[in-house]
Amino acid sequence: MNRLRRVKAVDVSTLTDAAVIERSVRDPESFAVIFDRHAPYIHRYLARRLGAGVADDMVAETFLAAFRRRERFDTAHPDSRPWLYGIATNVVSQHRREEEREYRLRQAYVPATSEASHADRVATVVTAQSLRQVLFGALAGLSSGDRDVLLLVAWEELTYDEVATALAIPVGTVRSRLHRARKLLRAGLGGDSTSTIEEALSNG
Repeated sequence: MNRLRRVKAVDVSTLTDAAVIERSVRDPESFAVIFDRHAPYIHRYLARRLGAGVADDMVAETFLAAFRRRERFDTAHPDSRPWLYGIATNVVSQHRREEEREYRLRQAYVPATSEASHADRVATVVTAQSLRQVLFGALAGLSSGDRDVLLLVAWEELTYDEVATALAIPVGTVRSRLHRARKLLRAGLGGDSTSTIEEALSNG
């Protein structure tokens, strides 16, 4: 009983993710700290991929899966976010049709110009918004594996090592998928540079 009291007295908020998850195996309520730390980032990622309308449900699904798998988390990694992105990406994979539909809808969306002058209309064509409309169509045409890698790098700013951890693939595979995805997007966008493509993605 004294030992239990000592365990409860620990300030969980000061622990690393790895320590919190390890603790949550015997104290399930402490897993809430992981949700509090990372849910906003996972929500943003899922909203970008599947749309804001389903993001809340997908976040819940992601963290429920993470909770169930917490005993398998590799505590050698102090930060659990790459692991959570991997689970969220698996959630997306179960909703691929919704994701592609979301990209098609975004591609079809054209902002109203409301009596813009000819010069304004020309300027609109070259804005990042216009580029993103084309970009979403190109994203829908990528293979799921290439798209996963590209978006984790471009949207979530994960390192190659973190993407490898998230998707349980070698770093070399991350590099080759990213190279292929960028090449296909450049071709689809008429040869635009990688920096232009990823600037459009970062604002998407």
